[in-house]
Amino acid sequence: MRVLLVEDDDAVAGALGAALHRVGLAVDRAADAEEGWCKHGDASLVLLDMGLPDSDGLALARRIRAASEVPIIAVTARRGESSVVAALQSGVDDYVTKPYSTQVLLARIDAVMRRSGRGVVIGDIRVGDLVLEPQEQRATYDGALLDLSPKEFALLLVLAQNAGHVVTRAALMERIWHTTWVGGSRTLDVHVASLRAKLRHAELVETVRGTGYRLRDTG
Repeated sequence: MRVLLVEDDDAVAGALGAALHRVGLAVDRAADAEEGWCKHGDASLVLLDMGLPDSDGLALARRIRAASEVPIIAVTARRGESSVVAALQSGVDDYVTKPYSTQVLLARIDAVMRRSGRGVVIGDIRVGDLVLEPQEQRATYDGALLDLSPKEFALLLVLAQNAGHVVTRAALMERIWHTTWVGGSRTLDVHVASLRAKLRHAELVETVRGTGYRLRDTG
């Protein structure tokens, strides 16, 4: 599957492109609206920033939608209700505001593609020698199968989707245990310790004191 990322910010495009590559998606980047228009015909999905240097993203969304049924997700810093309504009316299929977690964006991509009848698209996640297969709930490290519990796999999946970036304790508790109760974070520590032992490379899961955990990006 090929994703067209229409984003003028080099840093944002680089980080997002790397995250998409990590889950097996091919990425083309366009730095402005005209380049986005020229490249959209080869895309399976368009991720569209609304603030482009040569044209408003809304205009590009309308132009693409008039010519194609390719799914479009607006990825933008514009948070106002009127901005969301205008984007949806222009033809985008979903709207994600910055800053966002990689996990949320991947879930939105997956949902949009399924609604469009194009199927589940999120593939294997690779971080160095670590490979996760979300559909099979299977993980290997250096070719060896990891014997993970469902919660350990979910924890590793969130960390891998955000490899190189800190995931806060609160975010992990909410995404995996569906709670915001800080007192339950001892459970998180136990699962991290078990995960490190099973990886046999404890240094891969780094503790960021007072904040959370980070999976070292060895890719």
